[in-house]
Amino acid sequence: MKERHYPQAPKHVYLFGTCLVDLFVPQAGLDAVRLLEREGVTVHYPQGQSCCGQPAYSSGNPEQAKQVARAQLALFQEDWPVVVPSGSCAGMMRHHWPQLFADDAEMAALARSVSARIYELTEFLLKVLRVDYSGLIAADAQTEKVVLHTSCGARREMGTRQHGVELVDSLPGVTRIEHERESECCGFGGTFSLKHPDISGAMVKDKVASACATGCGKLVSADCGCLLNIGHAAAYQGKRLEVEHMASFLWRRVEQAGSAAPQDMAEKIEVAA
Repeated sequence: MKERHYPQAPKHVYLFGTCLVDLFVPQAGLDAVRLLEREGVTVHYPQGQSCCGQPAYSSGNPEQAKQVARAQLALFQEDWPVVVPSGSCAGMMRHHWPQLFADDAEMAALARSVSARIYELTEFLLKVLRVDYSGLIAADAQTEKVVLHTSCGARREMGTRQHGVELVDSLPGVTRIEHERESECCGFGGTFSLKHPDISGAMVKDKVASACATGCGKLVSADCGCLLNIGHAAAYQGKRLEVEHMASFLWRRVEQAGSAAPQDMAEKIEVAA
């Protein structure tokens, strides 16, 4: 993976909310907006957005994926970063959108222009906005332990596992515990879980068992599909494993600590904004 060069923090960004966040975990989208606005960024949410096209693309239907992607490309006309609270969707938009339009010079140029501005949420917070949560204060009652899950797309296409790790590790009062199968797929894989339910079910069973073996009751992920798969599998198995989207987890911790932040930290944030 090529090293990425990051720009200075912008004043405006687009948010691509993703269809799964929109339909199933809208709070994660709202919390992503709050995290960005906390850093003084104005967030724009194009109302015409829907899906990145990944389900059709990964199912072997590039023409249908192209139709979906074409509709999204027209939404990001300003030269602002596009922040995505999903590593798998960000990977589709950054790496596969240009490939879809390889036979159309005009659309390919537009796809390359937009794809170069695609950032996964934790990547953008850490590398572009350069957030630093280490100065926040966590009361004893706010301490908690978590395990992480990074989707295959986030890990292998966007290289964002370390960004999530660094952000979580910087939060006072939070202990991150690594588990044996953290690097493995959860078995969701979009339509993979529908086409191969037995294999998918075995994979997520292993994932849940690995997380629970740590004794930790909270799993955090920046990908909604994986989150829903792991959370519902744990509930079906009767396991005590709560799941939370990375955006909501970060915002909850930052918001809780915000009221307890020292005066110099508050002034620092005000000046930065």
